[in-house]
Amino acid sequence: MYTNESSEIRCDGVFVAIGHKPNTDVFRGKLELDNKGYIKKYEESKININGIFVAGDVYDYTYRQTVTAAGSGCKASIDVIKYLESKEGSKSG
Repeated sequence: MYTNESSEIRCDGVFVAIGHKPNTDVFRGKLELDNKGYIKKYEESKININGIFVAGDVYDYTYRQTVTAAGSGCKASIDVIKYLESKEGSKSG
């Protein structure tokens, strides 16, 4: 219940968690989700649909942190580049 009261807590640092439910409802019925609602990830950042990659908090229910999301976003972008290069190579061959 919101009381409009305030208080001061002395501490050296704070980690704010914004929730434990992945924001994946938009993908329901389109991508494979696990029983917790997270996108299922297979090899590296690949999912069950060829050419679609996953990164961040929508698949990672263990760490769910911004740094993890940023790192997995980088991995997914590299996987996308490799995927597109393989498609381009198959067109010229």
